[in-house]
Amino acid sequence: MDFRVTEIYGSNVFNDAAMRERLPKTTYKSLKKTIDEGLALDVTVADVVANAMKDWAMEKGATHFTHWFQPMTGITAEKHDSFISPTDDGRVIMEFTGKDLVKGEPDASSFPSGGLRATFEARGYTAWDCTSPAFVKDGTLYIPTAFCSYTGEVLDKKTPLLRSMEALNKQALRILKLFGNTTATRVTTTVGPEQEYFLIDRDLYKKRKDLIFTGRTLFGNRPPKGQELEDHYFGNIKERVSNYMKDLDKELWELGIAAKTKHNEVAPAQHELAPIFTTSNIATDHNQLTMELMQKIALRHNLVCLLHEKPFAGVNGSGKHNNWSMSTNDGQNLLEPGSTPHENVQFLVFLCAVIKAVDDYQDLMRLSVASAGNDHRLGANEAPPAIVSMFLGDQLTDILTQLENGKAKGKAYNSILETGVASLPKLPKDTTDRNRTSPFAFTGNKFEFRMLGSSASISGPNFVLNTIVAEVLQKFADTLEGQSDLSSAVTDLISETIKEHKRIIFNGNNYTDEWVAEAESRGLLNLKSTVECIPTFIKDKNVAVFVKHGVLSNSEIESRYEILLENYVKTINIEALTMISMAKTELLPAAFKFSKDLSDTINSVKATGMSVEVSAQSSVLKELSPVLSSFSSNINSLKKAIEKASAEDTSALKQAEAFSKIVVPAMESLRADADKLEAIIPKDLYPFPCYADLLFNI
Repeated sequence: MDFRVTEIYGSNVFNDAAMRERLPKTTYKSLKKTIDEGLALDVTVADVVANAMKDWAMEKGATHFTHWFQPMTGITAEKHDSFISPTDDGRVIMEFTGKDLVKGEPDASSFPSGGLRATFEARGYTAWDCTSPAFVKDGTLYIPTAFCSYTGEVLDKKTPLLRSMEALNKQALRILKLFGNTTATRVTTTVGPEQEYFLIDRDLYKKRKDLIFTGRTLFGNRPPKGQELEDHYFGNIKERVSNYMKDLDKELWELGIAAKTKHNEVAPAQHELAPIFTTSNIATDHNQLTMELMQKIALRHNLVCLLHEKPFAGVNGSGKHNNWSMSTNDGQNLLEPGSTPHENVQFLVFLCAVIKAVDDYQDLMRLSVASAGNDHRLGANEAPPAIVSMFLGDQLTDILTQLENGKAKGKAYNSILETGVASLPKLPKDTTDRNRTSPFAFTGNKFEFRMLGSSASISGPNFVLNTIVAEVLQKFADTLEGQSDLSSAVTDLISETIKEHKRIIFNGNNYTDEWVAEAESRGLLNLKSTVECIPTFIKDKNVAVFVKHGVLSNSEIESRYEILLENYVKTINIEALTMISMAKTELLPAAFKFSKDLSDTINSVKATGMSVEVSAQSSVLKELSPVLSSFSSNINSLKKAIEKASAEDTSALKQAEAFSKIVVPAMESLRADADKLEAIIPKDLYPFPCYADLLFNI
């Protein structure tokens, strides 16, 4: 390592240290109040901040600036403008004004709007989000921004998140005030998203159209070895991968992204990176940057980073574990149980609020992680099922059971783990085990939302979570405020909440068929596919909660509903067309050639008149012919399925349902035949790299 982490960390970020050093005291204090307390931005400070930011960025080699935003495409967007401003004498000066900083005007016509904007209505605006620090990357000053249309509706993923954080802050402070907290003036949600990904050789990647166009393999037979031996998980990191990870860490640290943990994941060629917690909006920005840098740096090592939820069938896919909590600006984690959680009434109120929120809005929780890619992953023995439930562990479940029936008694839960080896230290044992099968698990002082797909923006799940918890906190505050006997009112509230919502708590194995049956008997939802999830967005109760807290308007909800359906259709259509292309132009010719080679061999031997056995060749040809015939037929079937689904134009939902029910099964049938062909066709004739090449070639 030829650098000091403490010296490079945050070196390319216009962070608090840079602001304190470069801004006048009054400007710095004004901006800090906006950032720390959520106060309105004083626009008079913009010119001062812009000039300081420009000077700092130019010292880092920046020549351009960009308003960096997160449209509904799932990735980020940027338009670069230089700092140059021509002078009368034919020269230029480097200029960056407060107006440039605060507001940008990108063309909004080509971004998804779900019908909010017509194609010819091009104007959109970006607005500086000063709560997320600017940074320099690739010679450009990046300014995190929100993105809205000319008519004011939001067109991005960041604005609803910021709105939801405000909503939760408002209601959480009401609860804290009831418990006598007079020092906290701000409650923020914090997130630490663990990111899973695959690394494969770039030269092999280039030989597969499916990976290039869709991010996943549409064909592929299982290799002789997969993840059965579980020898890759936490295993020794290969040198090529280690070098990649070192470069990734360095660039993340320079951008102030606190990359903390890295290791091999379960599947071969799969890995994970986990950062330290930060506020939800900054964590969202950081995760978008992390995914971008993962892919960019991989290319320098002649690798490709795959972020699809299920790039390879038969081995684990990739998720993103969203570790979520609530913290105050006076240093409290509101989900910290303490050593006596049965006596920590404030904690129990916030815990019950989350329990009720997840139960009341399990459909929104499921919707927030829904995508065509994640449909391949959820429910497999690698990720939580599509049924939303909560894991609390033995201690909290026991306490809540007691509280449901009265008052919880103190009980010692902490213990010491004996290893049986005198030279090893005695280990303090956690009060509960971990449950990797649970969609939403309490892990000490936070909840781990494990259903997110690896390629997804974390903004959606977090603005949903923030909003529904804000809704319940508001109901709790409305109930408790003004009570003459607050202690009794809180006890009753906790007891009633547990009675009404304990069905959502499940500490067992979420993978079993028995749980599916039990969940149904409890009345929990089992929304297995994205197309089943999307209509829940526009249910009256779900629309009401977003509108009530100012997170989304009716028109913004409707637009996102349309975008989700459109994205699903487009994704499946691209995959299906890619399958047809690969099948017709690569697989079929290879299979025909092999069939001809076999036939020619058999015929040439027979033509000699010699009594040479050709039973082996005949047997292979006999095995190949029906599969080839079925494969050819299923190509046509998939083509017709696409045409039929595309012709369904009565509504976006009907078309999405058609692609889900007609096209997806046709794709599965074609893949089944293709994978059989792979097992028959010789490797030298097979047209693209197989799983063994892709997963074990680094």
